[in-house]
Amino acid sequence: MAKRILSGMRPTSRLHLGNVLGALENWKKFEGDDAFFMIADWHALTTEYESKTKIKQNALDVVIDYLAAGLDPKKSTIFLQSLVSEHAELALILSMITPIAWLERNPTYKDQLNEQKGKELATHGFLGYPVLQTADILLYKANAVPVGEDQLPHLELGREIARRFNFLYKKQMFVEAEAILTRTPKVPGLDGRKMSKSYGNTIDLADSPEAVEKKVMQMVTDPARKKREDKGHPEVCPVYYFHKIFNESNQETVASECRSAKRGCVECKKEMAGYLKTFTVPIYEKRKQLELEPQKIKDLVIEGSKKAKTIASQTLAEAKDAVGIGI
Repeated sequence: MAKRILSGMRPTSRLHLGNVLGALENWKKFEGDDAFFMIADWHALTTEYESKTKIKQNALDVVIDYLAAGLDPKKSTIFLQSLVSEHAELALILSMITPIAWLERNPTYKDQLNEQKGKELATHGFLGYPVLQTADILLYKANAVPVGEDQLPHLELGREIARRFNFLYKKQMFVEAEAILTRTPKVPGLDGRKMSKSYGNTIDLADSPEAVEKKVMQMVTDPARKKREDKGHPEVCPVYYFHKIFNESNQETVASECRSAKRGCVECKKEMAGYLKTFTVPIYEKRKQLELEPQKIKDLVIEGSKKAKTIASQTLAEAKDAVGIGI
């Protein structure tokens, strides 16, 4: 039986290379009638609730990024979360049965609080993020969710909520979705930390070839390698991480030359910049074309959201009947 897939990204800014390697490349493997990919704008509100119109523009940019990176709207459903009100309604129902202790023990909650320092995140919406995420998955009765490692605690919590719903209302209505991890679950940023919008250490899909090269040349390398003649440790170098992905057939040579100091960090970066540009330039050029057709992008999202809503409304009706509300 084919898997039904559900995944999405928050439109807090344009997407970056980490989003492509950590998610989109994985998503493309599952494109088909049962694949649903959303722009999670309600989730964006959990941390960006003061941004006003910024989220709306970011959402369109993310759709463009999806398409430029290779998602095909003819092979899967691309939709906007806030256009499918059932997400909010089911999240409200699930919030009634989710113990606060489950949310407070979530390690991702603590990590995000740390990562988003300077923002007021002591809110109901931020704490309840996993409940809304669970509603996203359960509305489509998805049995598989492509996620990064950092989202595994959320997914496990969602499985617990689904299990609790089924137990409380004596119905095996919801399946417990499994995680599908990508081959490259954590992509390092320019500073060696996880590539993240919050850290400002990203290579964006909207970056020009010149910008990509400039950013690569700014990347940190092996901190113990102070001089050209110092022997390196490629396993701790973010630049070598990208060699393993984009220069796979030659990665052992790169590692050996680094360890023996036959190649310097500048040389290594310049070579990597070339491989990265080969990968990013087609995405960049397609983005530029798509930006000229904003109405076409909006129509595509509206159409996908209508399809998603058809399925979501049926699931919500079943959930309301199970808990005993409505007429």
